[in-house]
Amino acid sequence: MSPPKRRPGEGERRLDAVFDAFLADQGFPDVRPFSAIQACWADVVGADVAAHVRPLALRGAVLVVAVDQPGWATQVAFLATQILEGLSHRLENAAPERLEATMRALKDVE
Repeated sequence: MSPPKRRPGEGERRLDAVFDAFLADQGFPDVRPFSAIQACWADVVGADVAAHVRPLALRGAVLVVAVDQPGWATQVAFLATQILEGLSHRLENAAPERLEATMRALKDVE
């Protein structure tokens, strides 16, 4: 007995959906919000800030950024509201609610 014929596309799933489901089943966090932040970072903060401040991790609603000098941590605190609003406009419901800065050599953050 041969299996029933299917129409093209019937019963198929997108590979990204299968991969996302597999990662979720394995306990891995969804990386799409962080990837979206990385993709729009320079546009949101500007080239000068982006040269010294980079997204490092997204921990719940907190975006951890790496700064290459202590003065940039102060600048991030000063610009936090503006940065968060810019991310909110770009990312809608996936935007972080708070920023934290940590010192890190930016060559280690890619």
